[in-house]
Amino acid sequence: MSKKPNATFSYALSKFLSIYLPDTKGVRENTVLSYRDTFSLFLICCREQHGIAPERLSFKRINRQLIEDFLKWLEDERHCSISTRNQRLAAIRSFFHYVKIYYPEHLLLCEQIISIPSKTAQKKPMSYLSKEEVELLLSFPNTRKKQGQRDAMLLSLLYDTGARVQEIVDVRYQDVRLEFPATIRLTGKGGKVRIIPLSPGTANLMQLYMSNLYSISGNTNTPLFCNRSGQKMTRAGVTYILEKYAKMARQISGAFPDTLSPHCLRHSKAMHLLQEGVNLVYIRDLLGHTDIRTTEIYARADNNAKRKALEKASPIKTSQQFPSWTENDTLLSWLQSLGHHRK
Repeated sequence: MSKKPNATFSYALSKFLSIYLPDTKGVRENTVLSYRDTFSLFLICCREQHGIAPERLSFKRINRQLIEDFLKWLEDERHCSISTRNQRLAAIRSFFHYVKIYYPEHLLLCEQIISIPSKTAQKKPMSYLSKEEVELLLSFPNTRKKQGQRDAMLLSLLYDTGARVQEIVDVRYQDVRLEFPATIRLTGKGGKVRIIPLSPGTANLMQLYMSNLYSISGNTNTPLFCNRSGQKMTRAGVTYILEKYAKMARQISGAFPDTLSPHCLRHSKAMHLLQEGVNLVYIRDLLGHTDIRTTEIYARADNNAKRKALEKASPIKTSQQFPSWTENDTLLSWLQSLGHHRK
């Protein structure tokens, strides 16, 4: 990519989103769309809070304070979590890293914005299901019906592979190998491919499911999971299916979590493997983590669970009393349409 001095903000942003991220960096479409949404919100904030129309926004009008105002607006007006705020900041930093390289006349501005710190959020306890809760969840799909077979296969695969939801919706017929030992090919973050073994139960279910699927489509490039319209399943569709059966589980078990996401099944699989004594390195490879330190969160979560269980068990009673110490537009339109252009 050739350098273009004195480029406008809109020109640099369009090149960043449409060429640099997908082509030069090989970023996946979902990431590009997330970055697009960040800058759409930024333009809306500039218009609503500072009276700057999208077509009039320039590098000269952007400074560190404007970005910090945007981040505060996300929290105060959009009620975004600290995690979401940090994700938006990461997208902005990525853009200004790009600008620093290809348009060095804005180097000082870039350094000022890149140095904006992330916020530290209080980490919530990791949510995961017990083995009994997973079995309860998987018992609800009606496998006598085509849709129930799909749902049973979808939920079983999410848990058995510990995959991210996007990895599952991207799977196609050709990614599954049913010959012993049965495996599935997943494409993770950064386009990294990993081969995951399937348990015998999941492999048998897959055999039945795929025999029906292939007889209908006859195309090995067919998405493994489709909606009622025959289109590739979306992440939102997977979440809807999971929540449908979670509601059924809550009617039977009052201890079943109030909220359940597809990622919770990933956490559940990792925790169950850890509790069975599987080496963290193997769990890392299953989950597709690049750094073992990411996988170690499961070990810490398991230790916390053990500690809490011990604290509840047989507490020591004492009669000893201690004293109480308390007594003492255009660009915006282009951004919004970007997702449609890349399909």
